[in-house]
Amino acid sequence: MSGLHNPAVRQTVMQLEKSQIRHLKTLAHARKPIVMVGQRGLTENVIQELENALKRHELVKAKVNVGDRDLRDASIKRLCEDTGAIAIQRIGNIAVLFRRNQRQPVIVFPA
Repeated sequence: MSGLHNPAVRQTVMQLEKSQIRHLKTLAHARKPIVMVGQRGLTENVIQELENALKRHELVKAKVNVGDRDLRDASIKRLCEDTGAIAIQRIGNIAVLFRRNQRQPVIVFPA
């Protein structure tokens, strides 16, 4: 069971303060995309790979190489819906996604 169909994931969707979003953007700047959405679009394998990356890293860059802007935005929205992640930023075909790991948080927000 993946994504928002899983009650455990649904509980992790949270609201972030502007300072937290700024911090996440700063952390994401140096990272490379580790999840790629290509010509085949959003497959179950892509979503599972994003799930694994979010569990491990919390903050993930995804490269979405599909169609035009509207199709990219729809793909990013679906990635967020299916994984319970929050879209922090999108620049071109790169999206920055965040989901807190409740059991073992990786990212520490400044006070």
